[in-house]
Amino acid sequence: MSVRLRVAPSPTGDPHVGTAYMSLFNLAFARQQGGQFVLRVEDTDRARFQADSEQQVYDTLAWLGLNWDEGPDKGGPFAPYRQSERLDTYRPHVEKLLADGHAYHCWCTPARLQEMREDQQKRKVPTGYDRLCLGKTREERAALPGFAETPVVRMLVPEDPPLHFTDLIRGEVNAPMPDDQVILKADGFPTYHLAVVVDDHLMGITHVVRGEEWISSTPKHLLLFDWLGWERPQFAHMPLLRNVDKSKISKRKNPAARLTWFQEQGYLPEALLNFLGLLGYSLPSGEEIFSFDQMSASFDWSRVNTVGPVFDLDKLAWLNGHYVRELTEADLTARLEPFLRAAGLYAGTPEQQALLEGAVPLVQTRMAVLSEVVDLLRFLFVDESAFAIDPAAAEKHLTDAAPVLTAAADALEPLTEWTTESVQQAMDAALLHGLGLKRGKAYAPVRVAVTGSAIAPPLPESMALLGRERVLSRLRAAASR
Repeated sequence: MSVRLRVAPSPTGDPHVGTAYMSLFNLAFARQQGGQFVLRVEDTDRARFQADSEQQVYDTLAWLGLNWDEGPDKGGPFAPYRQSERLDTYRPHVEKLLADGHAYHCWCTPARLQEMREDQQKRKVPTGYDRLCLGKTREERAALPGFAETPVVRMLVPEDPPLHFTDLIRGEVNAPMPDDQVILKADGFPTYHLAVVVDDHLMGITHVVRGEEWISSTPKHLLLFDWLGWERPQFAHMPLLRNVDKSKISKRKNPAARLTWFQEQGYLPEALLNFLGLLGYSLPSGEEIFSFDQMSASFDWSRVNTVGPVFDLDKLAWLNGHYVRELTEADLTARLEPFLRAAGLYAGTPEQQALLEGAVPLVQTRMAVLSEVVDLLRFLFVDESAFAIDPAAAEKHLTDAAPVLTAAADALEPLTEWTTESVQQAMDAALLHGLGLKRGKAYAPVRVAVTGSAIAPPLPESMALLGRERVLSRLRAAASR
């Protein structure tokens, strides 16, 4: 039987970077084994459901090149792939569990359950449902306090549940004792625990690859597989991504937890994939820079790290810079255009396109992320009426710099040919030889006056691109300040 793996995100907001992390490892193994990778949308949490979140999952995974074989958007032999469209699928299995004595109705109100938990915590005993409803009829339970008209269904955990299982990454695992988990909510929607088991079985999932936070839930899932008479899949629990302080990376604490953040910042998909792979996996060769195909070809569960990796953005920036430098100039130009457009600096005119093509070689080695192009090249594309000099740079480099700026302008104005070489020769003659300044001292005020910043691409090349008129205008204006 061909291996089948899945990723099952919940559409409850911006896609989490963990969705890409899990998808990468699922897909790498599936492709190595010649199997299928399924995208299933687990949208039973209606309170947190967000309509546009599902499309964001499709868009971000496609951007990363993590392509699935079956899913809500593609269909497949086990459709539908949205849990909300499969409600009729779950009910018969709930009825079977009830009939077999593996589940029971619970009429407790949320307020009653909260009081129960608070009392357990006060007495410092393990929290969990106290089985007040077990064995009672509706009428018997209604006579007691904290009664809800519409019941939920809970699984009845035996005294000796399967707490041990074999994990592909961790070997033998001992999970904690489960409680009587709700498997069908009052609104008729299944909880994750029931739906994931039913769907994994009916969709033929052979390997369940998910985060280590689900280890504690595995006994519940094993019970459900066994009670329903189904073969258990194999499990692999990936280490969780961690912040620098070792806490679990979350969208509330870290913007990098949002998958869309990486697009907004200008990380390359190939760099992010490499980084996510490196967080949990190592190639036999020990190389840090590798492609998805290299990772998939060498894939072995024994090479997956069990320690929660720290999400080191400095390391990602280094990787991203490497991939930026590997791009052709034409490819990099195309990838930079959207960032300049979003900043209102670029309309794609032939003149602007020529400027950008000329500037790309100057900035390719200076960028860690593509969004940096906005600050690096703003001076080239900004309208002259909106050109401004960074106040901190002006205070540091333009104070008492009028003689330098005037000398530079006077030397540049007579040039008959405006090229990088002619600009540099004229500036060197006027500032280095004429005023006797060192290059750094001479070029710093000119750079700030011409680009508006102390950090910019190489100065003579930038001035050649900017053109005679704008360079002279900016130098004279800065000198007059």
